[in-house]
Amino acid sequence: MTETAAIKAILKPREKDIGEFSVRRALPFIQQRSIGPWVFFDHFGPVSFKPGEGINVRPHPHINLATVTYLFEGEIYHRDSLGNSLPIHPGAINLMVAGKGITHSERTREELRASGYDLHGLQLWHALPEEYEEVDPAFYHTPAEDIPETEIGGVTIRVMMGTAYGLTSPVKTFSETLYIEADMPDGASLDLPVTEELGIYVVKGEGVIGGTSAPINAMTVMKPGAHTITAQGNTRLAMIGGRPLGRRYLDWNFVSSRKERLEQAKADWKAGRFDKVPGDEEEYIPLPE
Repeated sequence: MTETAAIKAILKPREKDIGEFSVRRALPFIQQRSIGPWVFFDHFGPVSFKPGEGINVRPHPHINLATVTYLFEGEIYHRDSLGNSLPIHPGAINLMVAGKGITHSERTREELRASGYDLHGLQLWHALPEEYEEVDPAFYHTPAEDIPETEIGGVTIRVMMGTAYGLTSPVKTFSETLYIEADMPDGASLDLPVTEELGIYVVKGEGVIGGTSAPINAMTVMKPGAHTITAQGNTRLAMIGGRPLGRRYLDWNFVSSRKERLEQAKADWKAGRFDKVPGDEEEYIPLPE
């Protein structure tokens, strides 16, 4: 791991095979279990699916967390046990609050499967404060045009969740949470938001912070304080952070502040006590042995 006056660590994601394609998993990491409330960060693509190919993430459960799906390119079709059924498109924020329990699937529509298509995006999970872990599940879709955007020194900034750069996102939060996207032309610089914990994930190009590279496809974890990033080449990055929520336990698709709650969730899924997904009721992902 790299450590400097500004950078706590640079986390190189592990490749994880999820069936139809692989993802880069930047969180959780042995040395860094979370950044602010964020406990999970997957980067998938860019991948080009040939005709007949696509994604088929069968119905599976979550508890005590919220998921965010964000696309740079392509489409994912979301269905959940609340009856929500819609395509997820680039630029929109899709926040699924698992709370006491939800089931969902992520698929490719047959029209896209027939033609082939490109897919590129992120999936993130944030923990919920203990007082909200068992809330009723919910799904919030915020279209791309409702995400606030500004330009600072030639850098285009979108504040997807939280408050930064004079903007406040309409997306629901449960604690101090930041999720920001920045598109930076070559040579542009940007002051990073100051928050308790902050991570920078470069999707395109390269950043430089305090003379050290923030490389592509890696999570650069910042030390507290005021820092500036400079783009080398046209650069696109995601920033995540906020206030940490304390120890969280992860087991398969479950996150909780209580180990015994994970065991209950596993038993409930194995026994079929989670609600089914309307329109996607035949298949499911079994509990790993």
